[in-house]
Amino acid sequence: MNSFNRLAVVISLATLFPLSAYAAAPADSKGTVEVVHWWTSGGEAKAVEVLKKLIEKDGYTWQDSAVAGGGGAAAMTVLKTRAVSGNPPSAAQIKGPDIQDWAALGLLTNVDEVAKANKWDTLLSKTVSDTMKYDGHYVAVPVNIHRVNWLWTNPEVFKKAGIDKPPTTLEELYAAGDKLKAAGFIPLAHGGQPWQDSTVFEDMVLSIMGPEGYKKAFIEHDEKTLTGPQMTEVFTNLKKLQSYMDPDGTGQDWNLEAAKVINGKAGMQIMGDWAKSEWAAAGKKAGTDFECVPFPGTQGSFTYNIDSLAMFKLAKAKDTAGNRAAQNDVAKVALEPEFQYVFNQNKGSIPVRGDLDMSKFDSCGQASAKDFAAAGKSGSQLPSMAHNMATSLAVQGAIFDVVTNFMSDKNADPAKAGKQLASAIKAAQ
Repeated sequence: MNSFNRLAVVISLATLFPLSAYAAAPADSKGTVEVVHWWTSGGEAKAVEVLKKLIEKDGYTWQDSAVAGGGGAAAMTVLKTRAVSGNPPSAAQIKGPDIQDWAALGLLTNVDEVAKANKWDTLLSKTVSDTMKYDGHYVAVPVNIHRVNWLWTNPEVFKKAGIDKPPTTLEELYAAGDKLKAAGFIPLAHGGQPWQDSTVFEDMVLSIMGPEGYKKAFIEHDEKTLTGPQMTEVFTNLKKLQSYMDPDGTGQDWNLEAAKVINGKAGMQIMGDWAKSEWAAAGKKAGTDFECVPFPGTQGSFTYNIDSLAMFKLAKAKDTAGNRAAQNDVAKVALEPEFQYVFNQNKGSIPVRGDLDMSKFDSCGQASAKDFAAAGKSGSQLPSMAHNMATSLAVQGAIFDVVTNFMSDKNADPAKAGKQLASAIKAAQ
């Protein structure tokens, strides 16, 4: 059963459950908007606080329903439970194909009026706007564009280890790992969680197979690609890369591992650009205190993760003019320059609007925006599998399982892993 059908079964049970209690807004509030999200790390929490303050400035009440967990799995569990109870939030952080699934079930409301008034079709790239629409209608608002295929390095640690510059090839990556290990540093900060393992895996697929191979593997699920010799090469290199990872990283959250690079205990981290929010929160500057480069071998490609807030049809107890207005205010404010600048500077991402001044961003942000535009022209803007953009949750979960089992098994055979991956994906479809 695919993720859409599973979700449909869950939601069909909604009428069996009573509505949950709804917290009343202050007497002077124009309306309330409740938002379920997983922006909970230091830099992320600071970023979402910006939106909250802007909404409150407009006279509305922001009801925060944050659920910890960088991968978002816990938040999705909460959201499904809320949907089953017939009490969904006003908005929820949902990404990629999941937006289409929720909309197909009739649970999302469109914000076309806001989109038209604020010219979203002109401001947004086709990649972004298509992701936010269902059946031609906007049902979600994008807040940023994350680049996933980044490698973060600490220049001071590199200098101590005798490394001149960030690696640009896999061979240079392994050579840097050897030098860092010899100098007593953790070569690669990495938390052994499924979504983190699969982030590294998708980077390796892109590095070895290129953009077309990536599309065949993660979007088309082509069996020959999944079981071919290049996939064996991917798993072989993944196992080698694992030998440089933090030996104490099992189960660690990504931001705790990022702190090891920031504090000079580790030399590198493979992570999306939300990692920059941790550097910024620590008062560090791009180009001086840290470097960002595309994961070795993926130059010219841009794996993206678009954070967005999907707008839910309000439960009867909440469906008031004020609450609908609050919901629309979130959609409007999220794309205004004031929020786009401040939010993305704090979050580490780049704006979804194409008309903003990127000189306000650091060197990593400027490089990301430039590369996103270039990748759009070359057909190398690629939805991230590990971050809910490329495929269904069921298929993603199957990939996570295969990758995590492979990395946890010291005797795992790279030649067999591709066949296991193909079988798992087929079963999940």
